[in-house]
Amino acid sequence: MDHRDFLASLSIEQRRELTRKSDFRGLAHLALHFGLIGLTAALIIMRAPFWPVLMLLQGILLVFLFTLLHEASHETPFRSRWLNTAAAHVSGYLILLPPRWFRYFHFAHHRHTQIPGKDPELAEPKPGTWTEYIRYVSGIPVWISHFKTLVHNVAGRCDDEYVPAGKRNAMRDEARIMLALYLTLFLGSIALGTTVLILVWVVPLLLGQPFLRLYLLAEHGRCAFVANMLENSRTTFTNAAVRRLAWNMPYHAEHHAYPTVPFYKLPDLHKLTAEHLMVTEKGYSRFHARYAPNINGVSDAAE
Repeated sequence: MDHRDFLASLSIEQRRELTRKSDFRGLAHLALHFGLIGLTAALIIMRAPFWPVLMLLQGILLVFLFTLLHEASHETPFRSRWLNTAAAHVSGYLILLPPRWFRYFHFAHHRHTQIPGKDPELAEPKPGTWTEYIRYVSGIPVWISHFKTLVHNVAGRCDDEYVPAGKRNAMRDEARIMLALYLTLFLGSIALGTTVLILVWVVPLLLGQPFLRLYLLAEHGRCAFVANMLENSRTTFTNAAVRRLAWNMPYHAEHHAYPTVPFYKLPDLHKLTAEHLMVTEKGYSRFHARYAPNINGVSDAAE
């Protein structure tokens, strides 16, 4: 059974229940995530015991706002459209990723998942050597990519084929607003002589990015180049803390099979898809333990 057959097998009532959105559920999860960011930031600012270690925790919490941006791009975390839009903008700005531009990028990824030449996530191949693996995990390539995207969009040179021509001026305006906001924040920090932004935002982002890279590689790394979402995406079984941190996106094959299902309904969707999933892994450590030792000379195709 492929994902189309699976979706066709669902009843109208099952579809209705799976795609039901809730502002309360979304806001509760949002409050927890941002509450932890705020608490950790406060402890760093107060120089609490072991505060440098807390910078790593802060970084992990911040970079995993990518999963909120991802969800908000689908307009699924909240019932209210304005909440989805606000969440996408706040999370995107915090991780230096233009939210409207990312929406077009991500939708192209969903339309052409694991299809070489069409899926924008395959523009850069998955690491195939130890050097590539270490570079990927470092986060350096993604920061370079984010910077290039921002600069190109600021200059009005957004020519990505997945961005409609009529929306490219909007990409330019979005990037210019982001750049103006960043400049205001950093010039204000210089004027006030404070390093708060460096300690609770910039350095933590750099420290946390490797953990997001390790997480994201498992989503499609070494999955088959086929159209079946139950085969070209990996569901990774992990603990409740990681699922909460990643807004339930470890249920990744389920998400690709039915992307309009809100994150809090993905466990329910998993119960229905479990027997049909073709690529799963028991934990991220196990995924990388299998990926890394066999990295040289192994293609990105399914093992």
